Amino acid sequence: MAVEQGGLRIVHEGQARKFVDAVEHRTFSGPQAVKWNKDVLYVTERCVFRLCAEGLALIEIAPGVDLQRDILEQMDFVPVMKQPPALMDARIFADAPMGLRRDLLGVPLERRVAYDAQQGVLFLDFEGLAVRTPQDIAAIRDVVRAALAPLGRKVDAVVNYDRFSIVPELVDDYVEMVKGLMDAHYRTVTRYTTNGFLRMKLGEELEKRRIPARFYESASAARQGLAGA
Repeated sequence: MAVEQGGLRIVHEGQARKFVDAVEHRTFSGPQAVKWNKDVLYVTERCVFRLCAEGLALIEIAPGVDLQRDILEQMDFVPVMKQPPALMDARIFADAPMGLRRDLLGVPLERRVAYDAQQGVLFLDFEGLAVRTPQDIAAIRDVVRAALAPLGRKVDAVVNYDRFSIVPELVDDYVEMVKGLMDAHYRTVTRYTTNGFLRMKLGEELEKRRIPARFYESASAARQGLAGA
C-alpha cells in the first residue's frame, strides 16, 4: 500500500484474509464483551470497526480507499453498516504534525471566556493556551469582542496566564491586540501566573505601550489587585 496526497492507495492485496467466518483459536469473546457493555474497536490501516450486538459495524474508512473493492470484497462476511462509514482523519495520512496536543488538551476559546454580570467582571481563562499563529491572536480578539460588545460599556477583567505560551515572534502582535481590547472594552485588567518569566516578558511589553501590567502570582491576588486598582 502507499500513502499519497493525504489518502491511502492499495497497491496489491496480501495473501491472508483478515476477517473470516471462523478461526482455529479464540482468545477474545465478542459476545461476552457485548454482554459486559465494553466499547471495542478493531482498527486497521484501511478502516475501523466497532463491536455491536449484531456483529462488527464498519464505522470509518481511510481516504482513498474504495469501500467495495478494498474492504467488502476482502471479507468473508458483510459487516453491519447502519449508515455510510465516515472518513478517517486525513491527518493520519499526511507527512506533517497532526496537532494532537491541541485537540486532546485544548479548551475551546468560547469556554475560556466568562462574564460575571453581578460582579461586572470578565474572566479569561488562558491556562494552557498556546498562541502559535496570527490566526490564534485574531480568534482571541474576536471571542472577547463577541462577549463584550453587546454590553455597550467597559468592564473589569481578570486573566489567567498559567501555562500560557506564545512564540516569540508573535509577542508584539499579541500585545497590540491586548491594547486594542483594553482601549475598547476594558476598564481595569489584572493578570496572574506562576511563571515568573512570562510575568516579566509580557509585563515589559505591556509597559512599553504604557499599559499597566498588574501581574500577580495567584488568582486571589489578582482579584484583590482588581479591587484596589
